[in-house]
Amino acid sequence: MANSQKGKIDMTTGHIMRNIILFAIPIIIGNVLQQLYTTVDALVIGKYCGDTSLAAVGTSSQPVEVLLCVFLGIGTGVSILISQYTGARESRKVVSVCGTSITFIYIIGIPIGILGWFAAPYILEFMKVPQDVWNAALIYTRVVFLGTLGNLGYNMNAGILRGLGDSKASLWFLVVSCVSNIVFDLLFVAGFGMDVAGAALSTSIAMFISWIVSIVYIRKKFPEIQFTFLPRRFSGTMMKDILAIGLPVGLNNSLYSLGHVALQTFNNSQGAIFMAGGAVAGRITGCSNIAITGLSSAATTFSGQNYGAKKYSRIKEGHWRIPLCSGLITLSCGLFFIMIHKPIIRFFSSDEMVLMYASRHVVVMLLSQWFFAIFNCIISIVNGTGKVRYTTIVNILMLWAVRIPSAYIINRYFDGTWVMLCFPISFSFGMFAMIGYYLFSPAWKEVMRMAEKNS
Repeated sequence: MANSQKGKIDMTTGHIMRNIILFAIPIIIGNVLQQLYTTVDALVIGKYCGDTSLAAVGTSSQPVEVLLCVFLGIGTGVSILISQYTGARESRKVVSVCGTSITFIYIIGIPIGILGWFAAPYILEFMKVPQDVWNAALIYTRVVFLGTLGNLGYNMNAGILRGLGDSKASLWFLVVSCVSNIVFDLLFVAGFGMDVAGAALSTSIAMFISWIVSIVYIRKKFPEIQFTFLPRRFSGTMMKDILAIGLPVGLNNSLYSLGHVALQTFNNSQGAIFMAGGAVAGRITGCSNIAITGLSSAATTFSGQNYGAKKYSRIKEGHWRIPLCSGLITLSCGLFFIMIHKPIIRFFSSDEMVLMYASRHVVVMLLSQWFFAIFNCIISIVNGTGKVRYTTIVNILMLWAVRIPSAYIINRYFDGTWVMLCFPISFSFGMFAMIGYYLFSPAWKEVMRMAEKNS
């Protein structure tokens, strides 16, 4: 039986897949809610503002991620350390990690929000955003950047809770965020006619609300970790440990998002209609991969807690089962959404060319996302042990050596409206590279050797 004290799941005991599923379910439901409120964004904007505004929102989400991802990756480092210290029952170190992370959020979040406001036009210029989309994209990007502190704070706290083994709380934070976002969307966009500025403002306010709620929850449910609203404690030694794991992950995430900005330039070169089609398709493809994040987060916590507890035999038992489960669920969801996607996309636009491009994008992505599910779960298991170097290299190669070059070749020498084929090409590369790590890496063979010794 999983340990359910205070809503926590102890990954070091009990049935592995039962624990994984119990941990993942709240995150999966949370992903559904996230898709719900991004879908509401698209529906409200599409209905009240039109396809140009829809294209602006679709292209503006990527540059925001570039600056945020490196710090969200550091949040992953916090989560991994907490899961390892929780597994090892080192409560003093858990307190130190949490205190250091609170200080880090403020040191980083406020400057990024300000920097993002001024950097936005240069980023959009680099992305070659079309003139008919430019003004709306600039407004959306700037307003979302203003919500950086709330975004970082919420994601950091959600990572802390996952490391502790509590995935249910993040679901309730997302419920609060979704309801807030939908209410403010209807108020600002439909009611006040604020167009994309209203949609961006709704998102930023919702993130701040979720961050505050998460702080209140942690203080009430886990008083032993001495969580505070404002910075009070900071450990330079602990920050070094956090950066040792989180910085490679964060830099990788940032390079990954920067690569997606580069990919967006290929989409932008096809015009606003193609961009709108991609934005619509993203609502469907996002729904189909809802299991990936949940199972990958569960895999990281599972691996981290058992590595900290030195229960290597449990890692061996789960290191194939968890990725294969994620791949099977993702493939099943993908096939289901392929069957029903055509009537769904008509809710977002009535333009036949937008719908044609959206449909093409949906089919290509959903037939290949199960590769990514397996790849991402293996990476999560390896990262949970703190061995992030190889996974960082594979992620960078998958994007910069495979996805972007293949997108360039498709765009330059073939039909650019099929540029999304670069995703299945890179997904398959990443999956086989991580399977190769399992089979041939000396570091992983050592973990398996210790597992044999454990059993």
